[in-house]
Amino acid sequence: MEYLRQTMNGAELSKFLTLPMTLQNRRVQVIVLPDEDNIQEKPNGKLKLGFMPGPPLPDSFFDPLPEEDLQAWGL
Repeated sequence: MEYLRQTMNGAELSKFLTLPMTLQNRRVQVIVLPDEDNIQEKPNGKLKLGFMPGPPLPDSFFDPLPEEDLQAWGL
């Protein structure tokens, strides 16, 4: 598998990606790996979505969050 590994200044990288403030003024390593192995295609060329089966969501899943949780998320 081919990959790219590059050390660069976080300020340069922040032009392309959103970096945490703690990384913006430091040297960082960037490793780029192909993700194409994870793509499954149907014979007609359309992507096959890989949703996992699971239990149905309870109706309470869609209830509004309590005020305490909203404040924790800054909402």
